Amino acid sequence: MFVSNAPSGDPPAAERAVATINDQPSLLSPRRCPMSRARPINCIIPPYILDRLLDSEDREVRQAAMDTLLVTARLRGERAVRASFAGAAAAGNGRRTIFDCEQGESLPNAVLARPEDGPEVADPSINRAFDALGLTRDFYKEVLQRNSVDGKGMRLDGYVHFGFQVNNAFWDGRQMLFGDGDGRKFKNLTGSLEVIAHELTHGVTDNTSEFEYHNQPGALNESMSDVFGSLVKQWSLKQTAEEADWLIGADVWTPGVGGDALRSMKDPGHAFDNPQFGKDPQPDRMSKFIHLPDTKRGDFGGVHFNSGIPNKAFFLTAARIGGFAWEAAGTIWYESLKASSAEDQFQDFAGTTFQKAAELFGAGSPEQSAVLAAWQEVEVPVRGVPTGVARVRTSSANGNGGAGREDGLAALARQIGALNDKLTGLAKDMAALRGAK
Repeated sequence: MFVSNAPSGDPPAAERAVATINDQPSLLSPRRCPMSRARPINCIIPPYILDRLLDSEDREVRQAAMDTLLVTARLRGERAVRASFAGAAAAGNGRRTIFDCEQGESLPNAVLARPEDGPEVADPSINRAFDALGLTRDFYKEVLQRNSVDGKGMRLDGYVHFGFQVNNAFWDGRQMLFGDGDGRKFKNLTGSLEVIAHELTHGVTDNTSEFEYHNQPGALNESMSDVFGSLVKQWSLKQTAEEADWLIGADVWTPGVGGDALRSMKDPGHAFDNPQFGKDPQPDRMSKFIHLPDTKRGDFGGVHFNSGIPNKAFFLTAARIGGFAWEAAGTIWYESLKASSAEDQFQDFAGTTFQKAAELFGAGSPEQSAVLAAWQEVEVPVRGVPTGVARVRTSSANGNGGAGREDGLAALARQIGALNDKLTGLAKDMAALRGAK
């Protein structure tokens, strides 16, 4: 038994059966090791959503959920095996190739559907996957000067119509796999740009911080994918932070229900609320942090739950800065991702974003002040910043303007500037301690 803020109760028989499968070591996989834990199979649909589908009164929906969970377990085992072998990703200057699995699960048997220089085809799933891979690649290249997901021109392969009515989209470390959905609770998974960008960003994280996929590092891993998935969509639509909806998966989940999504970065915990799935369980601050066991059944310590906390911090940062979120907030988060370590906790990453904001925009800048205010609001303190600074932040950043507000901002800027040298020294000391482990 574990302590959790998540919904409680005995799971039904089908759910317990799947949990048993998922919690057993794969017959193909090696014993758990840092590499296999750090690089799992990544998928967009949280396990708590699929669990609820197992309770559906619709037999076909239940079967699709069971099949999706079994496919996920198999892919996880296959990736664990690959992780035990050294090998470089295939270079290809970010070239896209889309294959059609024709509802099969064997990638070698998939049919070439559209290469990089190929024309648009009749199948909209193929074209959507092709376009979304290109938009994500171009975003990273044009906005963040990154050459594909690995920074070295990794080719982008996508497999559509993967399996029969599979309710998920996957990044398996080498390529993207798209299920068609069951047609009732999920539409075709190529129908959401931010979903595809989310999955490809797991590849970026694999090749930068390598956030371990459990507990707080795992929640940061998931949050990075939501952040840049949303930014790719905003960039493609040329939306400001104020204009964006900050929703993940609204275009592919519950097609018959309007106004809901898998997650809301703007308002974690309020992405959905309906009889089938209950209420969105994501927390938006540390006092609501959900404690789950570090197992497959426990979502590896609640990575899909607690990602709501850093998600909200990013939204607040972008909203306070204003304008296009990818220009300032996105750059701060990307440079912080590159500077982070695999075991970093929320507080570590908060401190890194605070430092990067100073390096990029200046100590005491509005951008750095926005970063500090955001993390304070989700109750993640920045190490070395005394509570007095937080009080000044509250009175200034949330005020109604006027001379008092300006005085507060000026005081905040002075205090932040005085702290930066101390924080830089602290960061060096922490880096030295990590190196000594």
